[in-house]
Amino acid sequence: MRTNFANTNIAYESAGSTQRSRLATSLTLAAMSLGYGVVQLDVTIVNTALHAMGTALGGGVAELQWVVSAYTIAFAAFILTAGALGDRIGAKRVFMAGFAIFTAASLACALSPNATVLIGARLIQGLAAAILVPNSLALLNHAYPDEKQRGRAVAVWAAGASLALTAGPFVGGGLITLVGWRAIFLVNLPIGLTGLWLTWRFTDETTRSLAREIDLPGQCAAIGALGALAAAIIEGGAIGWAHPAVIAAFIAAAVLAALFVWREQRTAQPMLPLSLFGNRMFALTSLVGLLVNVAIYGLIFVLSLYFQEVNGLSAWWTGLAFVPMMGAVLPVNLLAPRVSERIGACRTMIVGACVSALGCLFMLGMAADTSYWAIAVQMIAISGGLGLLVPPLTSTLLGSVEKARSGIAAGVLNATRQTGSVLGVALFGSLVAGNFMTGLHASLTIAAAVLLLAATAIWRSAPAVG
Repeated sequence: MRTNFANTNIAYESAGSTQRSRLATSLTLAAMSLGYGVVQLDVTIVNTALHAMGTALGGGVAELQWVVSAYTIAFAAFILTAGALGDRIGAKRVFMAGFAIFTAASLACALSPNATVLIGARLIQGLAAAILVPNSLALLNHAYPDEKQRGRAVAVWAAGASLALTAGPFVGGGLITLVGWRAIFLVNLPIGLTGLWLTWRFTDETTRSLAREIDLPGQCAAIGALGALAAAIIEGGAIGWAHPAVIAAFIAAAVLAALFVWREQRTAQPMLPLSLFGNRMFALTSLVGLLVNVAIYGLIFVLSLYFQEVNGLSAWWTGLAFVPMMGAVLPVNLLAPRVSERIGACRTMIVGACVSALGCLFMLGMAADTSYWAIAVQMIAISGGLGLLVPPLTSTLLGSVEKARSGIAAGVLNATRQTGSVLGVALFGSLVAGNFMTGLHASLTIAAAVLLLAATAIWRSAPAVG
């Protein structure tokens, strides 16, 4: 009888331990989703506030591009080092530090007295975002060792981020109307505090790799190359492409990029291990991530300006104009892993890229007086295609490398994606700086072209990678 009682107690303890483990895993997913979600929220929530910030702080399209691009430049430039830092001292420690910095920088953005201070605070926000994203993926990879469960967890993680991405203009419009543009940054404070507590309480630390060094020369070259390239494109649209300063910036970007590659080829501990690109699937997903973000983030920027500057919509109505995108992306994100299980990740990514490209092409007929309802379906197609593409893209890249390198792999994917965001905002913003509608049509054409290029690259590689 005592043996039976003992066995029963052991069974109850085992069941309780399993339930606690499942709860901790679920809350780890919630914390990681908050981290990625707040990063994506601040990518697009600012777009709704462009007109309000320009009026309050002064500046034209170029200054507004810098408010957006300062964030994504720091995000793209630091993300590789952040992934390596997580591998070296533990992803949990680094993730929590990133959340704390992001929350503090958000407060600094809200209190900014002028555009210069705001751009500086956005740079710090971008640095913190770079810390959050790769380490959130590394912690998810650690929490979900099973490939199928990891794929579904990544889908939830991506769904939350995609919802935040597309909800940003809507949430921002409401906050600006009710409180003012500074409120779009204050909303990050409760999110940050919640994410910090959940991570501290429920997330397990990853294995530390003390042999992992930080490549500071490579980091400096990466920052300089990306910053110079963004400056050349942004200022080229404002002061002319033949201006000596613009030409010098392009030359500086090329030289620094070459120095970066030279450094990464020769150092024992590169921030970007070029050997990773010897894996065809890794190289493919990185390229696709860059191309997709050029199209999507660039379009979100110019469409926000279209609704406010051309149509004269308020921040509130501009936010409402993005509701169809917000409504489409979440269910498609959640559906994506099941579609991938049935038809394969490559085919799912191809379908997603083509759907988004078609949405861009069918918007080419829009004019300054086009009815909103004439473009709503196309906006749904663009975001729906993105929602279908991102989960298999992310899961496939993580699965292409050994788990010990998941932090740096996640960093590479997000670095290429955020580089695409920088280029998209800079290029599309420069195109609309002159004749807005001509620039908008050119932006839509380029977006469709790069999405179809992404689909073609996947299709050509699919037979080789399965």
